[in-house]
Amino acid sequence: MSKVITISREFGSGGREVGFRLSEKLGIPFYDKEIISMAAESSNIAEDVFRANDEVIGRKERIDHEYVSVNPFSTLYEVPVSDQVFMAQSQIIRKLEQEGPCVIIGRCSDIVVEDGFHVFICANMKKRIERMQRLEPDETAKKLEARMREIDRKRRDYYQYYSGNEWGNPRNYHLSLNSGKLGMEGCVEMILAGIKLD
Repeated sequence: MSKVITISREFGSGGREVGFRLSEKLGIPFYDKEIISMAAESSNIAEDVFRANDEVIGRKERIDHEYVSVNPFSTLYEVPVSDQVFMAQSQIIRKLEQEGPCVIIGRCSDIVVEDGFHVFICANMKKRIERMQRLEPDETAKKLEARMREIDRKRRDYYQYYSGNEWGNPRNYHLSLNSGKLGMEGCVEMILAGIKLD
């Protein structure tokens, strides 16, 4: 196994858990939030700024001014923090790709890693709520659903903004798996089978 495996996921689908189990079975490194620390360390941006701008796009005003002619000495010409964070994380992801096989979660890694094996993990809302209620038993189903929809919206917007592709579209991945139907271990086995065919 010489390729990097990237996993994009709906919130609550267990994509992170699938990635972690996969890395253990293959005996290769696993990267998720660690990328934030690594990117912060290699740039001049504080780690808390990275965490605040992780997988979010710049302010709405930026989109509204996209086609406006801007004086290069104006403050509007400055690169937004969210773009700086994306670029710094992308550099770390490329470095990890060069170091050898690993599993990377999110952060448009399927776009950054061109020759990887790309997976999308999803599940229906009911299964995702059931899974999250096992992890957060004090949270109501209604609040969990609202949080899932909001996080998925942010992930979709981030992915589409930086990649130009449609988040979750099966054409953008080697495998799209429903963890609600297959379970965590079933997803891991399907990915292992897919890697052998690739």
